[in-house]
Amino acid sequence: MTTHAATSPTFVSTVRGLLRSMRLNQWTKNVIVYAGLVFDGKLFEPVPLALTTLVALCFCLVSSAVYLMNDLVDIEKDRMHPTKQQRALPSGELSPAVAAVTAFVLAVVGLAGTIWVNPWAGLVTAIYLAQNIAYSFFLKNVVIVDVMVLSVGFLLRVVAGVLVVQVANFSPWLYVCVTLLALFLGFGKRRHELVLLAGDAGNHRASLNHYTLPFLDQLIGLVTTSTLVAYTLYTFEAQTALAGWRMLLTVPFVFYFVARYLYLIHVRKLGGAPDELLVKDRPLLINSALWALTVVVLIYWQQFTG
Repeated sequence: MTTHAATSPTFVSTVRGLLRSMRLNQWTKNVIVYAGLVFDGKLFEPVPLALTTLVALCFCLVSSAVYLMNDLVDIEKDRMHPTKQQRALPSGELSPAVAAVTAFVLAVVGLAGTIWVNPWAGLVTAIYLAQNIAYSFFLKNVVIVDVMVLSVGFLLRVVAGVLVVQVANFSPWLYVCVTLLALFLGFGKRRHELVLLAGDAGNHRASLNHYTLPFLDQLIGLVTTSTLVAYTLYTFEAQTALAGWRMLLTVPFVFYFVARYLYLIHVRKLGGAPDELLVKDRPLLINSALWALTVVVLIYWQQFTG
């Protein structure tokens, strides 16, 4: 166990600690806000693109507020965690008062910005913030529900993007796919935590007392199969998949993504930080880039070829 710093934080350490606690690297999760724009065939329309970008930026601010709030709630437990004890708040690099004020400002600015873009998207953002507050104080300690709440957070991001673009061709199957994929990553993260913390897992997160490796493996298997089936069914829907049956060509990329991630979880014993893993694992990154490129080419090919 590492105790937090005894000296008062300096201005430089405060700024550095704030940036660390805001998790700027995890802003990449908000790229999913663009799902409605891309799959509705409006990626290259300036106005929808600008509005979606503004909403994505607002979600970045709100999500950073959530990270700060969650660190404030977990500050004592994080001091007992082998890696989280190095975070700015548990290590003493950042003052709790500064973190609390910053979280409030980020949440207000993010909500106000989204409401300005689209009131309904603003409502979705408010729901996202409310469910994360509930997660930080209570729901993260409820087995299974803890991961379900996190998956809803991804779904709400997609819904906000869809509302801004006012989509006409976005398939409901994509909502299912996003939710299932988030569940897959979430249960994978819980598995990594259980392995990493071993006997101390329950002291860090109460819900880990109710998880076992066989149970999590069954859940991951269930969600994995469901994700692949749901995405394949989406590719058959010619009315909502603008590329028609050709979207089937993207299924192998999704299969490889799931299979590679399972390899990283079970063989490489990784999965604790899905956002970092997506960037650091080169095969996973290349596969994701190829999937995105293929989707864009299939959907927008006719627009460019007339």
